[in-house]
Formats: sequence, structure tokens, C-alpha cells
Amino acid sequence: MNAAPRLCICVCLALLGACQVPAPSEQSPEERPNIVLIYADDLGYGDLSSYGATQVQTPAIDQLAEEGILFTDAHAPSATCTPSRYALLTGEYAWRREGTGIARGDASMIIEPGRATLPSKLREAGYTTGVIGKWHLGLGGEGGPDWNGEIKPGPLEIGFDEAFLIPATGDRVPTVYVENHRVVGLDPNDPIEVSFREPVGDEPTGRENPELLKMHPSHGHDMTIVNGISRIGYMKGGTAARWVDEDMADVITEKAVQFIDKHKESPFFLFFSLHDIHVPRVPHPRFVGKSGMGPRGDVILQTDWCVEEVMKALDQHGLAENTIVIFTSDNGPVVDDGYEDQAVELLGDHAPAGVLRGGKYSAFEAGTRVPFILKWTEQVEPGTSDALVSQVDLMASLAGLSGVSLAPNEGVDSFDQLPTLLGESITGRDYLIEHNAAGTLSIIKDSWKFIEPSTANPYNARTDIELGNNPEPQLYNLAEDLGEQHNVASDETEKLEELSSLLETIKSDGRSRPSN
Repeated sequence: MNAAPRLCICVCLALLGACQVPAPSEQSPEERPNIVLIYADDLGYGDLSSYGATQVQTPAIDQLAEEGILFTDAHAPSATCTPSRYALLTGEYAWRREGTGIARGDASMIIEPGRATLPSKLREAGYTTGVIGKWHLGLGGEGGPDWNGEIKPGPLEIGFDEAFLIPATGDRVPTVYVENHRVVGLDPNDPIEVSFREPVGDEPTGRENPELLKMHPSHGHDMTIVNGISRIGYMKGGTAARWVDEDMADVITEKAVQFIDKHKESPFFLFFSLHDIHVPRVPHPRFVGKSGMGPRGDVILQTDWCVEEVMKALDQHGLAENTIVIFTSDNGPVVDDGYEDQAVELLGDHAPAGVLRGGKYSAFEAGTRVPFILKWTEQVEPGTSDALVSQVDLMASLAGLSGVSLAPNEGVDSFDQLPTLLGESITGRDYLIEHNAAGTLSIIKDSWKFIEPSTANPYNARTDIELGNNPEPQLYNLAEDLGEQHNVASDETEKLEELSSLLETIKSDGRSRPSN
């Protein structure tokens, strides 16, 4: 890994740096750091040059790593998008709640208004909060959103002051942006209708009209055609409001830059949720062919550009020194996820998951171990950290940074790991829980990993990913077997019992953070 030669984090240096600047919780609201969380989609542990990739280069993200802390053992809460986003924003593992699986494009709001969230706690501390980009946590009340009227509840009802959204994913209808409570650019004389059960209107579909496609599906994704790409679900209307996939990264990045421009005078929290590198991978023409790896590689370059533009905006306003920038991903990688985009054919020697086993959807490490980089020039010494960290802790950690505490019933699985995130501690979490697409849970503690028995499908032939489901218990020593090739459950019975019992306790308790 390219990060290996870099200086390790030195606790004394971090503490020395901390002495030079008042602790964030002791600063006045105006002095507190801005926070920018850049959340990539389906980006794997091996997809960045800072994490060892050689066939694709990501200089802007690499610069973040050089100037900040690169974490080698950081995890998304789940191996799929919706539950990871739920856990990140609520501080609660998604598997504790029904209805937190991969959301349909017309799903109602999953996070109930009124509950404490990461943005609501930061707003309580005086931050202006915004979310821009992929949402995929549902919108509207029971029955789903009214695409032709006021779309609420949504992000504004759970702590965000501003929102500009891709409602679900690019491969799902409706293919429109939502700003705050309204579809952007909707002609009221051309109302939107959406169905995930049966066709609506007479729009052509990929299944029946493949000759109209500029990108063909490899599995599923064969319903209504928009912009030459067939999607999941049926849609009619909203013609003037429909997005152009090639412009999506530009549109949301411009919105992110505008948010920074608008709120540069006081502390802000920006959740910049990229669509890349999720399917359909349709890069802007200036990136097409630049990676030599087809659209999947090209949108990795596009992701790097998005990061570069945000950093330029911070520099332009003199905000870079006192802004915490976090770059990470919602789950691990997938190569063929539904479209024929040459991702498999042009992969070459590139390993999206690095040395890890599995990928998106999987209980193996590649499902949730993801890139995680934190930069805060004013207070954090650059380096590499092997500490065990989880995105579920961002709620408690950033709330603590801003001087706001969590009530006992808030963020029940979120621990304040700020010393670890800032490089003042190399300890990290005592343990964490992982969650795959089938609902199979895993627990990691002291470099040991237990995957609970599951009768779910062990392999996804469509995506060519091992899902990690097995009717027998699995136990891996990650310190010696990071690729999870040797199940030692039958040899390490005491460790197996210890971890399986701990997992059952965490499940039955309904929380992992102590209530007192």
C-alpha cells in the first residue's frame, strides 16, 4: 500500500498541535471548524491511488490523504447504501429498524421527523447544515412523495437547513432533482407519475425497445428509458425536469460550491453525497476514455474532480485551514451492477477491493471496509491510522466536537471517537458491527471477526460477489488473514463463543452506547 512509508501518527505531536488551538468545544460558534463530509458511492478500498491503486490516479483525494489522516481500518455501517446512510445520520445501526433496506425510488421518508440526527445536533450547536447529492432515504409521508406538490417530510425535517437531492439513485425513477420540498424545473402541465409495480403511460422501455438505448442493462434496469438509459421503475411526465446523467456531477458539485460561497461567514456542515461511482456510470465527456478502464474508471476520475472543486472553493474563501474534510464511501465496490459498461472487460489488474474479500452486498471485509480520510489543517497532524473506526460514530464525535452532547435515547450506537479521528489516540473502537445485504451480522473485536450463521444465498452470480453467508459460523483472524481465507471457528472455540455472545448482547440490548 502506498500509505505504508508515511509517518505514523504520533500522539505527542497531535497533543502538541491541540495545545496551539483552543479545543473546538471551547471555541465560540464563529471560531468552530466547518465540516464537509464527502460521501462517495460504491467506491472500494482499492479504488484510490492513496490506497494502493496503480491503474487509476486520484491526485485531489491523495492530497487530502497527504495533508490529513488516512485510516486503514474504517468501516461503513452496512454493505449497501440506504442502511449505511441511515446509520451515519442517526447514529443507530439500521438493522435495528424495519424498513431500512435498499429503498425504492418512491419510498416514504425512513428517518422520522423529530428524532436527533447528525445535522440536527450540529444545527443545535449553531451550524448551518446542507445536504447535496444522493439521498436514498425516502421522501414524503406514508404512501411516498407527491412529486407534483410539496415533498415532505425530507431532509429539512430532520435537521438540514438546505437540500438539493438526487432522490434515490441514478438507476431508479424519477430521474429528477429535488430542491428543498419541490422537484426542480417541473412543468405543472406535465405532472410526474411513478410506479414500481406496473407500467404507466406509453414511455418506451429498455426491455421492449433496446434499439433506443445508449447503455444496455446486463441484468434488471430495463424499464422506462430516460436519456438513452433504461431504469428501475416506470415513469411518465416531468420531461422538462429530467436530469442529464452526463451533467450530474457538475450540477451537484456546483451546488456544493454555491453552498460554501453562501455560508462562508459562519460555521457550516455540508453533507456532499456523490452519485459516483454508482451505476449508471455516465461520466461527463471531459472524463470519457481518460482512465483506460471504461466508465467505471472514468467516474473515479470524476469523483476526484468533485473533491478538487470543493477544496478549491474552501481555499478561495480562506476556509481550508479551519475546515474538517472527511472523504469516505457508503459501502464497498461492485463492478457489474446492472449495466453493460465494460467495467469487467477493462478492469485489467485493478483490484477495486484491494486485498479484501467480497464487495458491495457482502459480509466479508470488502463490503464495509472503505476509504476514510480526515483532513483538518489547523489541528490534525498528517499520518496513517490503523485504528478501528466506523461512520456510525460521526454523530457523537462531531456533536462532541461542537460542544453538544447526546441524550441517552439519541445515537444509541454512536460513540464519541473524536480523539481517534483527530489522531490523538491510536486505540479506536473496542468493537463494531457489520451488516450485509441479506441482514447477516458480523462483529469485529481485537482483529477477530465473527460472521453469524446464515442460510441466505452465499453468492451473487449477477455481480460476481461472495456474500459471506454461510450456515456455519465463521471466525477470522484479520491480523493474520485479512483476506478471510481461513475460517478458524472450529479451532478457536473460546473466541467464537466470546464474539457470538457479545453480538447477541448488543442485538438484545437495543443499543451499544451506554445510556448513562
